[in-house]
Amino acid sequence: MTEDFDAVLAAVGPRLRELRRRSGATLAALSESTGIPVSTLSRLESGQRKPGLELLLPLARAHQVPLDELVGAPASGDPRVYPRPFTRHGMTVVPLTRKPGGLQAFKQILPAGANDREPDPRSHEGYHWLYVLNGRLRVVLGEEDLVLAAGEVAEFDTHLPHWFGNADARPVEFLSILGPQGERFHIRARYRP
Repeated sequence: MTEDFDAVLAAVGPRLRELRRRSGATLAALSESTGIPVSTLSRLESGQRKPGLELLLPLARAHQVPLDELVGAPASGDPRVYPRPFTRHGMTVVPLTRKPGGLQAFKQILPAGANDREPDPRSHEGYHWLYVLNGRLRVVLGEEDLVLAAGEVAEFDTHLPHWFGNADARPVEFLSILGPQGERFHIRARYRP
């Protein structure tokens, strides 16, 4: 029992570091949003400090993940995903996966009239795939300014500065899959009569 407990605690630090890096946050920015000193955050990520609820609760809130994801709680046996939508920059984001690291899938919804925002391209670690479900999505990738319609797909390295918005005054819904740096989709299709 003690070995299992120690293994769970040892995995929290790397999980915290991965969540922070994936979001593009610095230790200083995370410290500011959680009130946890930078030195404490650094020791948590490196495994030099054991995490307690007083540290994990604000970190789960800051990373917008359930506490059980931070500690790697065992699966309950229920395969259903209970997404907790959140809003970021006026866009509703519905997480479709719940495991940190690896591929992360999201359904994103831009409401009607959200196209008045000026593009503000950003870059970060990873690889991104988009699939437009409904509407028309404006995608700025570096110097390119594209419009994707329902059924269209785009994939790109997220080091390339990118931004998404409505292409017109109507709402747009799309799926986003974010993967680790260097990971690509592997498409396998075989016709079987």
